[in-house]
Amino acid sequence: MKKLLFALLAFQVISCTGEKKEPSVASSHSSTETLALNLDEGKGIVNYSDSPHVALKSIDIGDCRWTEGFWADKWKIAEETMVPHMGEILKGDIGHAYNNFKIAAGLKEGEHKGFWWHDGDFYKWMEASTYIYAVNKDEKIAEELDEIISVIAQAQLENGYLSTPIIIRDDIEPFSNRRYHELYNSGHLMTAACIHNRVTGKTNFLDIAIKNADYLYNLFSPKPEHLKRFGFNQTQIMGLVELYRTTKDKRYLELAEQFINMRGTYKIEDDETTKGYPIGDMVQERVPLREETEAVGHAVLALYYYAGAADVYAETGEKALIDALDRLWENVTHKKMYVTGAVGQTHYGRSSRLDKIEEGFIDEYMMPNLTAYNETCANICNSMFNYRMLSLSGDPKHGDIMELVLHNSGLSGISLEGTHYYYSNPLRKIDGALDYEKMNVEFPERQPYLECFCCPPNLVRTIAKSPSWAYSKSQNGIAVNLYGGNELNTELLDGSPLKLRQQSNYPWDGAVKITINECKGDAFDLLLRIPQWAKGTTIKVNGEAVENVTPGQFAKINRKWSAGDVIEMDMPMETKFIEGHPRIEEVRNQVALKRGPVVYCIESADLPKGTDITDVYLSSDLKFSPSYKPDFLGGVTTLDGDILIRNDKTNGMYSVVEQPKFTTYSTHLIPYYAWSNRGQGEMSVFLPIIWNRQ
Repeated sequence: MKKLLFALLAFQVISCTGEKKEPSVASSHSSTETLALNLDEGKGIVNYSDSPHVALKSIDIGDCRWTEGFWADKWKIAEETMVPHMGEILKGDIGHAYNNFKIAAGLKEGEHKGFWWHDGDFYKWMEASTYIYAVNKDEKIAEELDEIISVIAQAQLENGYLSTPIIIRDDIEPFSNRRYHELYNSGHLMTAACIHNRVTGKTNFLDIAIKNADYLYNLFSPKPEHLKRFGFNQTQIMGLVELYRTTKDKRYLELAEQFINMRGTYKIEDDETTKGYPIGDMVQERVPLREETEAVGHAVLALYYYAGAADVYAETGEKALIDALDRLWENVTHKKMYVTGAVGQTHYGRSSRLDKIEEGFIDEYMMPNLTAYNETCANICNSMFNYRMLSLSGDPKHGDIMELVLHNSGLSGISLEGTHYYYSNPLRKIDGALDYEKMNVEFPERQPYLECFCCPPNLVRTIAKSPSWAYSKSQNGIAVNLYGGNELNTELLDGSPLKLRQQSNYPWDGAVKITINECKGDAFDLLLRIPQWAKGTTIKVNGEAVENVTPGQFAKINRKWSAGDVIEMDMPMETKFIEGHPRIEEVRNQVALKRGPVVYCIESADLPKGTDITDVYLSSDLKFSPSYKPDFLGGVTTLDGDILIRNDKTNGMYSVVEQPKFTTYSTHLIPYYAWSNRGQGEMSVFLPIIWNRQ
């Protein structure tokens, strides 16, 4: 009966348009074999192969693999622990995601478990598995995915609808309330299916996504009144654009743009479709995107929105879209982003236009440390948005932010062994300051499972696909976006082969060596991203210095390359004090320590027993030296030096102060991403500093 009702709904949607539209080529295929003839050959994580408004295009998935050092270690943990362990959770009774599909397919009895968006999180894990398979070619992964895809196909309704909590339950109609996150699930379905097709060449998953996208097009393209406010969690925009790039069916691009155009065009008030979820700025619906000047509301929703709009711009080239995205990037990066690249300052609050918001942006420069929310998903979304902006503009400032997130607020969401997770990522922790019993996603330690499981698979899929972010193809060459030991085997845009090897202990060392192993005979460009922090960087080609190396730009080297050519790059990594903008009141007269792209913190484990983190001070006279410790916290460079510990205690909320008494103590600071891996304790990124006159 439930499936019959869904079919009737689809019929009503088609009928309300006046006539049934003839299906496009991509939607009319009845067999996988026929469909495959129309698929695009591009195999990038974001398929820019035919996108006309892109400066840098993606390498194919699998073209690059980490071979040694920091990212090779992280990727190996993802391959051996993160992805398999997460699969055990999601396919088991705790995670229950696979069970939901089996129940919806009629293969298992039971009730739906997990939040409304749990399907989408399962698709993210499937996407992560596909990235791993792209590199290691373990056929067990492909076989497991095929088995899962078969179950998902059985769960999908005939009309294409696919969201297990609604299919399983009998008391909720599809698309009756936007808080059910049906479009979020569809967005991750489409993205994961496109990636699976590009890596495996199979269309079994893609067929499901196309069927679902056709259903969505028939449902939403007539713009029915009761559906105008759906689409607030904008993964479906990215998914639809990626599906358009894969199938060349323009309807999917049109629908993606429609979801952007609809925002901010209606009265902001509660109705039957919005009850149970905040409205207005919370979901970026008060101001049309092209007119917006400020990042507002839920940080994940906002950054998925911006990333989706960037995907649409790559295809349409609409100036109003890129102008809006540039404004919003400036607002996020320079007025609402933490030193770790994290975003989303608060769990609960209000926007500047006085709308209730959750898990998101608040006023400019309002940057609490102890209660900083900084959802792991939001941080990852920040890197996703910046990867797209880097691709559109070719401006390396976006690569700097992508790198900042990857080395700090992204990795902090998972334990070093890859099995425990943080949802929020504060910059300070004080014992007893927060009542975790009253919180739903903040915890004193990382957790083996989060009921709201959106962040863990988002982070794991990012680590799994990180090799594909390392390089991009320029008009006549290759751009190096990320540094670390890797091998690249790709083709330039003209089809010529390029093989190179990168050797580096980055981010602990700024020395990078790139060896050309195979290339075309004609001249082409090698673009090296020089981070803004990397002042004094030098580059040599076969021992000869390269001129005009400027921080914050790509160093462009054009020449006829030959196999055996060696590029040596040295980025000085000084330990630097970082202060906040004067309007960030909470960190006035405090500093963070940063070396290269890595932000540091201090933990209770590295202080005398009983020391409060609030009693730790820095002195401008005391210097810190980097020390690489291969057997500590998975292999990190610590900053070793002396700190000051205040001995006199204050009483009451306000106290008369005289000159405080300090004790000097030798210790080390650790990378922020590695905190909370040695049991419970206190932590702080920003520390008060005593400036001594010269």
